[in-house]
Amino acid sequence: MTYLTPRIALVGDRSPAVRSHARIPGLLDALAERDQLVLDAYWIPTEDAGAPGALDGFDAIWLLPGSPYRSEAGALAAIRTAREGGIPFLGTCAGFQHAVLEYARNVCDLGGAVHGEQDPDREEQVIVPLACSLVGHEGAVVITPGTLAERALGATGTLERYHCNYGLNADYLDHLRAHGLRFSGADESGQVRVLELPGHPFFLASLFQPELSGDGTRAHPMIRALAEAAVAHAALGEATPV
Repeated sequence: MTYLTPRIALVGDRSPAVRSHARIPGLLDALAERDQLVLDAYWIPTEDAGAPGALDGFDAIWLLPGSPYRSEAGALAAIRTAREGGIPFLGTCAGFQHAVLEYARNVCDLGGAVHGEQDPDREEQVIVPLACSLVGHEGAVVITPGTLAERALGATGTLERYHCNYGLNADYLDHLRAHGLRFSGADESGQVRVLELPGHPFFLASLFQPELSGDGTRAHPMIRALAEAAVAHAALGEATPV
């Protein structure tokens, strides 16, 4: 049976003012030219991502930076679709934050969990302002050996760029871990920077922005790993046949 080129949903509120968004076309070109990983990419606004069937037929979902999203519900729906459907998923920056939020609400029985940027006056803030802003910051990340993050990056250490003011509330770490979420990367002080979901074909999220790595002419290893997972997903026959 012949299949279409793997399809990837780029979920986010596309804006030329968001540097990571502006880099996406070049990164997709680099995947095709340098790595022979050709993807059929579609931008899906967060307002549309939660509609029934909006993400049907995709071989990967990438929840991009750009918080606050125009539709938190749409972003969370995209994550849940990937998590429950076994669809390769990458969340970067705000994608990481909302992956934590979705898991807290739908797996950890924390129905009142909120993102501090969206709901600064609510109590159950699983995502809170960072003690020090990471906007424009570059820092080392230590990766746990034997994890998906290590396989994707090909290393147990990396230097990454950030553009965010919010991160995981450490008060919820043990609860999230007890319900199966794995935190596989941290900065040198132990602050969580990468998460993954054991047992899922490919579910990975980072607080840093791999889109900002280098000069934009070569895809970051984490992005390349997502593309490879999309190809594998299509090869399993999950893509729409032609």
